[in-house]
Amino acid sequence: MSLYGALEAGGTKFVVSVGDDPLQPRDVRRFSTSNNPVETMAEVVAYFQERGPLKGVGVATFGPIDFATGAITNTPKLAWQNFPLRDALRRALNVPVGFDTDVNGAALGEARCGAGKGMENLVYITVGTGIGGGALVSGQLVHGLMHPEMGHLLVRRAAGERADFAGVCPFHGDCLEGLASGPAMNERWGVPAHELPPEHDGWKVEADYLAQACVNLACVVSPQVIVLGGGVMSQRHLFPSVRTRAEELCKGYLPLPAIVPPGLEYPGLSGAFVLAMEAAA
Repeated sequence: MSLYGALEAGGTKFVVSVGDDPLQPRDVRRFSTSNNPVETMAEVVAYFQERGPLKGVGVATFGPIDFATGAITNTPKLAWQNFPLRDALRRALNVPVGFDTDVNGAALGEARCGAGKGMENLVYITVGTGIGGGALVSGQLVHGLMHPEMGHLLVRRAAGERADFAGVCPFHGDCLEGLASGPAMNERWGVPAHELPPEHDGWKVEADYLAQACVNLACVVSPQVIVLGGGVMSQRHLFPSVRTRAEELCKGYLPLPAIVPPGLEYPGLSGAFVLAMEAAA
């Protein structure tokens, strides 16, 4: 049996697992993302070494990242800026390492074995502490000058938006992340998103921004499925509102993709397993 390692690296925690099936991550462990990358990586490497030998490791990480160097680049977590995550694992474990963003990894997992299984064209958006997105087109993850940064799409102000709310993105203010992330909802309404009752007007504002993102991505990427994940999307009452508003915005001009919740418990980890298997092939 070939054993693979998977790492989903987040700004708050690192989640690791081993296994031979992306649908069945085994021995899932979590480590805090400390302000000392060497300490965090020592825990990750020790975990994999104790469970090896491994045929390959897949990494789905917070970014932005540089595919050429395998490093995290200008992240707000200053201690991790320019940290060579891919090569640090490759040197420590002496195995092939597949490397991509956390949201590209989640998109890959959902397309291969989750809510978009069998689909060649899929977008995954996570809506939580931040907003990010990954995409597959013709079965391949989208890379270009860098990687998709869907959380910073520019959107128009929603009906019902507070006139005095400038948004929380430190770079753009009122981009998608600045207006629709969990911290944006908290800043605007004074309570965390999960404390807002389903009938609160804030959810109409949230649905409007997410619907705008879905329509924009449908126009550009033409996915068959858009998967909306992350902590904010655990409020399942949001999905019908997003679909309805997306249809209103689209005005029948083009067919909209299915807009669905994730089909996997650990989309990023499952995608990391696929990255590991492809790297080792």
